[in-house]
This record gives sequence, structure tokens and C-alpha cells, in this order.
Amino acid sequence: MTPRPTLVAVSGPPGAGKTTLAHALAGALGWPAVCRDEIKERMAADGADPAENLDLKTLTAFFHTLAEHLRSGTSLVAEAAFQDRLWRPGLEPLTHLADIRIVRCIIDPDLARVRIIHRAATQPSRSVHGDAAFLRRIAEGQRPIESWVPIALDVPSLIVDTTQGWKPPLTRIVEFATPATPPTADDQPTIHKY
Repeated sequence: MTPRPTLVAVSGPPGAGKTTLAHALAGALGWPAVCRDEIKERMAADGADPAENLDLKTLTAFFHTLAEHLRSGTSLVAEAAFQDRLWRPGLEPLTHLADIRIVRCIIDPDLARVRIIHRAATQPSRSVHGDAAFLRRIAEGQRPIESWVPIALDVPSLIVDTTQGWKPPLTRIVEFATPATPPTADDQPTIHKY
């Protein structure tokens, strides 16, 4: 019997370093990385009609890409904010195609804000994501980083503090992504904290 592929969903609030971790993890595993923001940036660069809902088009393309990889038996790392109410409906159907593991990035909110300011100033492709509007919300006293809601799927999860490097380190994250023995129907999901 062919083993099921694994989907590692790297999630967390804006500015948590999800994309950086997703690419490092994918490289360490030898798996492809599919990053939602990169898909959106490419669509915008290719001249997507601004009148269209680019967020919805991106969401559709993102989950289609994940499903195609998984149907082919390819394990992969997926990265997006994966806030529960927005992303769980797209992830749940994938549980029939793959073993899903969630890596949830956490960060000091002040550092996340600094990272968002830096990337907005240094990465022109980020303009499609509305970082400026996000920063205005913070300046107005809203707390969008702190109010981010993690995915509530019944799958193994690992919390990674990205405030200064990765805690736990990448080697432990790789171990989490590739369990030595495949899970059975009796296995209970676990939230790992280091």
C-alpha cells in the first residue's frame, strides 16, 4: 500500500515569518513549498484584473494547487495565514488526501509589526497584500496580530516561536513533519510545545 502524502500547513499571524520557515522546511524535507502570498503576487504581476476579487481567485488557485500535488502522491509544505474561519473550510477536504500536520508560528506582536513595516518598504510586490492598511489598523488601536485565530482541525500541531530564530529548531520541526511511524486511526492529535 502506498503511504499517504503529508501536508504540512505553516500558519500564523502576519509578520510571523511563515514564508521563511515554509521555504526552509520544504528545502530540508526535499518537498515543494506552496505559498499563498507568492501565488497572489504572481497573479497581480501577470496583470490580474483589479476589478476581480484577487483574494478569492488566489484562495481557489492555492487549494487547487495543494489538492493536485496531494492527489499525485506528493507531500508538500503549504504556507498561509490559515486563520480558522477563513482557511479550515479549504483544509478539511484535504484530510481525505493526506496526513495534515500544522506548524503554528507565534511571535511578539511588536516584532511582527516591525517586520511588516520593513517588508512593505523593501518588497514592492507586497503592495498587493494591503500591508499599509493593516498597519493603519494597528495605528488606530486595533490588534489584528493578537486577534489571529489558529486553525481548529483535529490534527497534530506544533507551536514554533519565531521571535528570534525558530524554537524549536528546524531539525525538530522536520522531525514533527515526518513522523517515524505513520499515524493510525487510533492516534489522537497533539499540540506540541517546546
